[in-house]
Amino acid sequence: MTRSFVAAAAFALAGAMSTAQAQTVTVGMYGGSFEKAIREAVVPSFQKQFPNAKFEYVLGNSTDTLARLQAQKARQEIDVAIMDDGVMYQAVTLGFCTDVADAPIYRELYDLAKVSGNKAMMAGVVATGLAYNTKVFKEKGWAAPTSWHDLKDPKYKKVFAMSPFTGTYGLHTVIMLARVDGGGENNIDPGFKAMQRVGPNVLTFPPSPAKMSEVMQSGDVLISVWGSGRTVALANTGFPVEFAYPKEGAVALMIGICPVVNSDVPDLAQKFIQHMFTTEVQAVMAKEQGAGPVNKNTKLAPDVAKLVPYGPDQVAKLITVDWDVINKNREQWTRRWNREVEK
Repeated sequence: MTRSFVAAAAFALAGAMSTAQAQTVTVGMYGGSFEKAIREAVVPSFQKQFPNAKFEYVLGNSTDTLARLQAQKARQEIDVAIMDDGVMYQAVTLGFCTDVADAPIYRELYDLAKVSGNKAMMAGVVATGLAYNTKVFKEKGWAAPTSWHDLKDPKYKKVFAMSPFTGTYGLHTVIMLARVDGGGENNIDPGFKAMQRVGPNVLTFPPSPAKMSEVMQSGDVLISVWGSGRTVALANTGFPVEFAYPKEGAVALMIGICPVVNSDVPDLAQKFIQHMFTTEVQAVMAKEQGAGPVNKNTKLAPDVAKLVPYGPDQVAKLITVDWDVINKNREQWTRRWNREVEK
């Protein structure tokens, strides 16, 4: 056997081993600015530890990701799913998430980050409240909104937007309107009745965060029910928008993450999930996405800290909703929404 043959064989073997070691993690998640932050900041820092890790992305809102998990039940394409908390609870109930492997990082988290049953975790917290155009509000002499009741104010006629009921922000809106009028998850009627007064103010029901950004930036919509994180992302573009915490409370919207059953890269998927909870990544997601950190050891610069739910006191003030009640009634409520509101 010649030396050149041996060298060529060794080179080929090394190449084959390198190829074999490369593993692709497919992440189902939100698009837009969230995707940008994951691609440009989170994944590169993960690949420093795991250089053979490759990533592919399946983008969409939470219900899109859940629909894909349902459609691909026989053979899942997605290894890690990132969805709003309510939809994540549905995914867990439907059996699409497997156990989260134990790791020291999880001992650094607030309790609200931990999901009963250990099939998912909550990687960040944003608040659902009111986003408004500060420039136009100032020009009109309007005070910043302070209450969920403000959504009924006639001065907002055809300049208000909210997501449809199938989206988490739309669902939160009806629940909070119900709560401030004496109802809640177990008595949703006041929320739908309040929507009869809010309805004349609604210009549009944008179906995605990207569409909401468009109508805000166009100047057609001056106030919306939106997330603190989405508001920060829009403000980061230079657009004059601020987030208001209603006096009755803003709703905690958690960013859920879970390892999907039957992944072909289960170990790497678990490592990536653990990476999402490091203080480095938590700080990045706070700055870029307005996601309040759930790792108690995360340190934020003052200019970032003021924009997100941060620290035990502020996190404790957020309103949590009862997803067990919601998911049990959601289909019926959606039919009522289609019949009474978004006709």
